[in-house]
Amino acid sequence: MYASREDIGYDFGDDSKVGSKPIKPNPNIDGGWAWMIVFSSFLVHILIMGSQMALGILNMEWLEEFNQSRGLTAWVSSLSMGITLIVGPFIGLFISMCGCRMTAIIGGILNALGWILSAYASNVHYLFLTFGVTAGIGSGMVYLPAVVMVGQYFQKRRALAQGLSTTGTGFGAFLMTALLKYLCTEFGWRNAMFIQGAISLNLCVCGALMRPLSPKDLSEKSPVRSDSEENQEKALSHSTETIKSNEVLSEEPEKKEEATNEEVLESVQHTETGGNSRSRRNMHGLRILKTVSQLTLTVRKGFALWYSSYFGAASLFTNRVFVAFIIWALFAYSSFVIPFIHLPEIVKQYNLSSQDNIFPLTSIIAIVHIFGKVILGIISDLPCISTWNVFLMANFTLVTCILTLPLMQTYVGLAVVCALIGFSSGYFSLMPVVTEDLVGTKNLANAYGIIICANGISALFGPPFAGWIYDITQKYDFSFYIAGLLYMVGIIFLLIQPCIQKKQPRQKSTEEAQV
Repeated sequence: MYASREDIGYDFGDDSKVGSKPIKPNPNIDGGWAWMIVFSSFLVHILIMGSQMALGILNMEWLEEFNQSRGLTAWVSSLSMGITLIVGPFIGLFISMCGCRMTAIIGGILNALGWILSAYASNVHYLFLTFGVTAGIGSGMVYLPAVVMVGQYFQKRRALAQGLSTTGTGFGAFLMTALLKYLCTEFGWRNAMFIQGAISLNLCVCGALMRPLSPKDLSEKSPVRSDSEENQEKALSHSTETIKSNEVLSEEPEKKEEATNEEVLESVQHTETGGNSRSRRNMHGLRILKTVSQLTLTVRKGFALWYSSYFGAASLFTNRVFVAFIIWALFAYSSFVIPFIHLPEIVKQYNLSSQDNIFPLTSIIAIVHIFGKVILGIISDLPCISTWNVFLMANFTLVTCILTLPLMQTYVGLAVVCALIGFSSGYFSLMPVVTEDLVGTKNLANAYGIIICANGISALFGPPFAGWIYDITQKYDFSFYIAGLLYMVGIIFLLIQPCIQKKQPRQKSTEEAQV
């Protein structure tokens, strides 16, 4: 089925040709190669996020090998996990200049290099640099493009696609834990890291599968919304429209400059080809000059887009709902990580170790978390359901579970609460969808980079903060209560800002009418 230019809803400035040539939608949007992108992102989550959740196996080997304190040794895995997310804004710069495919391939090489160099570690501080920093940055360079590409390739089933791809984290936690345990037992931890580095080179293959869409396909990709989402979209779109209008104005000088440089290069090339035989010797230099000029223009354009997203007139921070989203992200991720850290101690405190050994509570969270991502994605893609509302309901459920978990003193009660935590935390698959709704597809890389950076800060400092609370109070209860209350503050910001945004377009229109 073909869609005319009028159906797409864009004014091309040539009314005489409207309808003369129908535009065929890209078959890879919501189908075709889009599912290869989901598969690639799924593998990325297995190799990166799954490996990071299995670092407890290596942590025990490092403790035995280097005889350092638990706190110092734990910083190796904390740095790797934190840096993977914190470098998000800077990875957005690479994506703007090089694209998702090249960024992911370079990241795959860097991640593998970090694993391999860590096999020769002589102390924990060496691991800080090789595994924490090098492998962490490489992981971030692959993780962000994997999420962004799924958002670019899907329109109608974005939530389901993100849910399917991010289930790789849960599968990876089981697969990589078993793999690293086997490798450490059979070959030792050093050879295990070397082998894992070789396996991580498959991230380059995943990056190669991230075939970029043309700018035309991205411009034609407009979100399809149900009637129930239209009112919510009006509350979220005012700042987004301002960002887009400012981007259009900032792009015009860049396009003119690019066109001017192309004309100069083509005229020089025409002159050289029309000259004498000496001009042929200069053709090679001319091609190099043209390539360097095009590369310079690409880098400048990518940096300008990245800079304007953060500091220019089209800054993402002019969107108040997006700023509230960042504040929420600062508190949200630690509330999910803290149960994984403190649950074993709570089980021991309540004398439930025998039951927990049969079916660990953390495994219940991990298993249900996989199904939660897929089910919440399917629900969000229903035509009568708002993704924003599903996202908020899942957050309310999770914060309620965090606050009530310390009150459960039986294994059955803890198991039920942990299952709810795993299911409601499936909203992680909706985060890229909500981000894209707030800022648009073009700004998704930079915007989501900020969100995962906030999550990285939360993951890096949340667990130590919870441990500090325990040292003061000698109780784990307060760690959950404080984390839950801070999490609730972030949710309140998400609720307040859309209500404020509803009034702003009306006030602006009234002022324009008076003028």
